Amino acid sequence: MLTPFGQDIYFADGPPVPFYGFPYPTRMVVVRLSSGKVWVWSPIALTEGLASAVESVGPVGHIVSPNKLHYLALPEWRSRWPDARLYAPPGLAQKQKDLHFDAELGDEPDQAWMSDLDQAVFRGSFALEEVVFFHRASRTAIFGDLIQRFPEATTTGWKGMLMRLDGLVGQHGSTPREWRLSFLSRERARAAREKVLDWKPDQLLIAHGECATSGTTEIIATALKWV
Repeated sequence: MLTPFGQDIYFADGPPVPFYGFPYPTRMVVVRLSSGKVWVWSPIALTEGLASAVESVGPVGHIVSPNKLHYLALPEWRSRWPDARLYAPPGLAQKQKDLHFDAELGDEPDQAWMSDLDQAVFRGSFALEEVVFFHRASRTAIFGDLIQRFPEATTTGWKGMLMRLDGLVGQHGSTPREWRLSFLSRERARAAREKVLDWKPDQLLIAHGECATSGTTEIIATALKWV
């Protein structure tokens, strides 16, 4: 259920979820922190097999959502690991008042993972702000929805045409157009992009589309050139 992506980092693909009529693939990330605790990013639908695989990495200590769209599986993960700390991106705690979050993510990493991960918040959108992470040991940048890159072979018909118009198909990918337009102020988003590029990541893990193990800094710079 978990695929290694480098030292102490794994991913798992989940079932597609509908989004405005599009079947979007889902993907989560698991990191074993230097403390031995497990950090879970954007959890997918929970199964017994997945739970066992995650627990084989270590005890679940932190569950993170990168933006306020990635919350559907949070209740079942919170129920399975009630002692784990749950972290909200900007806006999610206000949207999902029935979930108790232990902290809100900011521009600096939580003390629990600051030696393993860095992070940056892309602010300035009236619709959706996202927290991007960087796993130091594997030099992997972790994006939720800000970068989507789908292969040509899987994007056919009118839906594929719309995705191409948005720049979401091909080697670099991009951010959906309606989300780009929601960034009325881009100064803080530019600062976040520069921080991400300064990490000089070797790998890219994303929730929707193809990940990358080379040329990552160029992919990110091109995908986010609209900022």
